Amino acid sequence: MSSPFTTTVLHLTTGSTETVTDLTSDCEQFLNGAAAGRDGLLNIFVPHATAGIAVLETGAGSDDDLLSALHALLPADDRWQHRHGAPGHGRDHVVPALVPPHATLPVIAGRLELGTWQSVCLVDTNVSNHDRQVRLSFFG
Repeated sequence: MSSPFTTTVLHLTTGSTETVTDLTSDCEQFLNGAAAGRDGLLNIFVPHATAGIAVLETGAGSDDDLLSALHALLPADDRWQHRHGAPGHGRDHVVPALVPPHATLPVIAGRLELGTWQSVCLVDTNVSNHDRQVRLSFFG
């Protein structure tokens, strides 16, 4: 019998532009071994102060729309009190208040239970930090 709790860490390089990175296939691969056909919960957590996890449609423009909305709500300018790194970097530290650093999703019979157009995504607006970790944990 598989362990009721299993975890792994993904290591990603996001590059020098703001990104929405689809992690759905990584989550599914992890669950293939970790869930072994069982029901449970998948927790996705990014241990960074400037990134978040979102469940949204990708590929049809929603990922770019999210980045545009974050720019409208949190302009990358000098208004921020947090002032190290690239100009406007203080906004990156506010992003996790709007796009939380975690999501917990149902797993049914070993499969991630997402809606038809839903994907699990890492949202990273910090162009100064390219190396990211994402922890996937299954409990079931």
